[in-house]
Amino acid sequence: MPAITLSKLSWSTPDGTPVLSGLDFRFTTERIGLIGRNGVGKSTLLALIAGELRPAGGDVRVEGSFATLRQTLEPDPDQNIADLFDVRDALALLDRAEAGAATIEELEACDWTLASRLADALAEVGLTADPDTPLAQLSGGQRTRAALAAAIFDRPDWLLLDEPTNHLDADGREVLAALLQRWRGGAIVVSHDRALLETMDAIVELTGLGIARYGGNWSAFRARKDIELAAAQQALDHAERDAATLARKTQIATERQQRRDGAGARQAMKGGMPRILLGRRKEQAERSGGDASRRADRQRAEAEGAIAGARAKIEILAPLDIALPSAQVPSGQMLLMLEDVTVGHDPQNPVVRNFSLTISGPERIAVTGPNGAGKSTLLHLVAGQLAPLAGRFHRPAATALLDQDASLLDRNVTIADNFARLHPGATRNMIHAALARFRFRADLALQRVETLSGGQRLRAALACVLGGETLPPLLLLDEPTNHLDLDSVGAIEQGLAAYDGALLVVSHDPAFLDAIGIARCIAL
Repeated sequence: MPAITLSKLSWSTPDGTPVLSGLDFRFTTERIGLIGRNGVGKSTLLALIAGELRPAGGDVRVEGSFATLRQTLEPDPDQNIADLFDVRDALALLDRAEAGAATIEELEACDWTLASRLADALAEVGLTADPDTPLAQLSGGQRTRAALAAAIFDRPDWLLLDEPTNHLDADGREVLAALLQRWRGGAIVVSHDRALLETMDAIVELTGLGIARYGGNWSAFRARKDIELAAAQQALDHAERDAATLARKTQIATERQQRRDGAGARQAMKGGMPRILLGRRKEQAERSGGDASRRADRQRAEAEGAIAGARAKIEILAPLDIALPSAQVPSGQMLLMLEDVTVGHDPQNPVVRNFSLTISGPERIAVTGPNGAGKSTLLHLVAGQLAPLAGRFHRPAATALLDQDASLLDRNVTIADNFARLHPGATRNMIHAALARFRFRADLALQRVETLSGGQRLRAALACVLGGETLPPLLLLDEPTNHLDLDSVGAIEQGLAAYDGALLVVSHDPAFLDAIGIARCIAL
């Protein structure tokens, strides 16, 4: 069976920052969910396997063919669906052949089954579109479906899928899960989608400690990680007890030595001891005292190292934990009223028509619907970024919109600068304390936003909105989990569960919606 083998694989950023170090691993032809925190190098690992990046050390050996699906697809204006399959010229040749304009040599080169195979591939992912459809006319979810169809077209030995559900609606996610269920080759799927990870044969986790495989699906992995976290916490408790015991023993030894030294000094003051013996005793006391001090310093350093190692293991294993202040929204307070609203970016073709919604008090509402139904457009209206084309719009409460692109951040400045802009009265200490809660500690808070991964960028946006002393009464979330790693998704769920303001959420992640206590769903 084909395999992908990593041998001492390392990679660093152009400025020399290590991302992957000395990875040894062997992927076999099973469906593997590749997980890890944002910035740990998951997409980088896929790029190294695909040959898009060169290792800084070690090597990757790929047996068999492969196809890739990237996290984002940004097409050129003239690209169409056929370009994803690399068959534009072949389809043009078929058109000439059917029109009687092909040469004999061209007729011999024609792939007469191409059009039907292309249609079958598009049908397999549930996409109804002609090969000459421009990619720019497709929604993000439709582009993902088209790219997925192109990936499976030649039935490669391996599928390398980077966050394939990010832009898919609920129906698209079901199509992907069914496709992978039927897939008989190998698949390495970078994903934070827990429903998709439940269908995997194994979970491979990439961390700062290396890479490890866990047999079974997401639930089996979580059970194993809970055991590891409990063991790491026990190791930390043991290291801290040992350090405390060592400190007590060192203090007792120091006091005992001081008493002996004091007794010797008093005896010397009384006289009756030769000067040479006094000198020798003093040297012995200083030597034994110095040896004891060095030994104590070494033991203290070892104890502190054990504690630091145990805490680092917990830092890797433990999910992010966030506590939020109150948004102070009393029950019954009217936060939003839409009456027969029509809205859209194109006045001639509005995507939302005659829509009404009232939010009173700390309600939790999800907006659902297929790609292109107008969910994000509705949030842009509520956020004040779009004006209604018709109807009544009243929003007396402040809002904050967090979208999957973290567009509220200025990418040319640091995370700390963005926080200061959004919270003008915050002091330097307040800024760094708030960002540290979201694991942007010390110099990490001084990173420019443009250097962050997609997940890190959204986590920074969440930190800038939720890290202040006051929270907006109405929080708008547009696919907030799309670029977050699973630990961060869990942390956001915990934080939003504690948030007592109102939520208006667009998401295709049912596990996320359940976790944050959505009480009402509105389908567009």
